Amino acid sequence: MNKTMKIFVPIFLFLLLISAYVTPFIQTSERISDDVFRLHILANSDNEEDQQLKLKVRDAVLKKGQNVFTDCSSLEEIIASCESNIDLFEETATECIKENGYNYSVNAYVDKEYFNTREYEEITLPSGIYNALKIEIGEAKGHNWWCVMFPAICLSAVSDSEMNNILDEEEIELINSDNKFEIRFKFVEIYEKIKSKIK
Repeated sequence: MNKTMKIFVPIFLFLLLISAYVTPFIQTSERISDDVFRLHILANSDNEEDQQLKLKVRDAVLKKGQNVFTDCSSLEEIIASCESNIDLFEETATECIKENGYNYSVNAYVDKEYFNTREYEEITLPSGIYNALKIEIGEAKGHNWWCVMFPAICLSAVSDSEMNNILDEEEIELINSDNKFEIRFKFVEIYEKIKSKIK
């Protein structure tokens, strides 16, 4: 075996091992990003007042969302409901902002965007490209706030049976993994970042 082959074979075997280790995890992660709908709110800036205002807008939007999404049982339904109620969300956020003494503009829309791996209460969502209701306050240059609107984790206490109706067993195990997949989450993040840049 020549010198080049001695170097190439171990590298090839290592990459093969990594692929076998990570590929099923990536596939499960991508199914999750295809099944979940998120709410993403961007504050005007990082100053304390703007960050507090962001949370007040969040509360107003989530309260309104309780009525809008009550009968949604699929991702397609919640996206359609969101798109048809964009004006309502913008008006709700604008009214909240004015009630608190500010005059920021609001831009609300449904988008597909890349998210890093994020923890939400007791679950971990892998990085990936997710559908989301995005609300931008003013210049939208401040830290963001996000949650899961479908399944309805941030709208109400979602039950185990509701989660099981939307996510499969592998997806449930992954989001409830309690960091035992931390290394694989990092591999997924690298892969999804590269994928999002290519797209």
